[in-house]
Amino acid sequence: MSEARTHIRYPRALREKELQVLEFVLPEIRSGYKHYRELIRSMVVLGEGRRGKGNLVLGFEDDVPDTTSPLASVVAYGVVETTRDRFTITVREYVGEQIDVEIVSGRGGEIPDYFEEKGRWTYSTWQPGDPSPATMQPVREVRIHDNYVLAIARQEKRIWLHERTTGMNLLIPITNFYNELMLHMQIRDPQVALKADLFFTNLSTYSDDAVMKAFIAYNKVKPKVVLPIAVSHEEEGGLGRLFKRLFSKKS
Repeated sequence: MSEARTHIRYPRALREKELQVLEFVLPEIRSGYKHYRELIRSMVVLGEGRRGKGNLVLGFEDDVPDTTSPLASVVAYGVVETTRDRFTITVREYVGEQIDVEIVSGRGGEIPDYFEEKGRWTYSTWQPGDPSPATMQPVREVRIHDNYVLAIARQEKRIWLHERTTGMNLLIPITNFYNELMLHMQIRDPQVALKADLFFTNLSTYSDDAVMKAFIAYNKVKPKVVLPIAVSHEEEGGLGRLFKRLFSKKS
C-alpha cells in the first residue's frame, strides 16, 4: 500500500486510482454521469474538504475550495471492497464550479495506488426493474412523473430518485422527506413522527400516492436537496404538471 502523504501541496492532479474509482460511480453510458466525468477530468484537487481525510474539493486552477456553503446533493455513490479495506465513493452536485467528492476508507487511510479488489457496486447503474445494486434485493418503485421514479431499498435504508432522461440516480436524505410524509398522513405521535427509520419498518403501510405527494411537498420545501419541482395549476384534480430539471450548469 502507498504510505500516507503528509506534505501535500494544492492544487494537485487527481491520482490515477482516485480518478478510476470516481469514474466507476460515474458510468459514461449515462448522459448525466458522462457530463460529470468530463468535468472531473478537467479539474484539479483544490484542497481537502470539511470532512477531513478522503474528502476532496475539485475545481479549476486559481480557485479556492469552498468549505462553508451547505453540502450539495449526492449525485453518485458506490463502494469498492478490497482484501484489506472498504472504500465508499461519493460525488456531490456541481455547484459554484466545484465538485465535492469523498473517497473514504473504513480503516481511516487513503485509497492506495494498488490493491486486490473483492467487489464493487454503485447506485449509478440502477434502472427501474433492477434490484438494489448494494444487496441485490428488490426495491419498491414509486412513479413520480413520466421522467422520474423514486426507488426505496428497505434493507439498506436508502432512497434515490431515478431520472430517465439522464440516467442519474440521486440519493435522497430520509429525515426531511419523512417529515413531509408524516404531515401528509397527519401522523402527530412523536414516537412515530420523529423516528425517520420507521419509514422503512412501516413501508408497506404507505401507499404510492402518499409517498408521491410527500416527495413533491419535500422538494418544494427543500429544493436544494434534490430537484426543484414546479407544480402547475392546470391539473387541479391531480398533482399538476411536474418537474423542471436542475443541473443548469452543463457547459
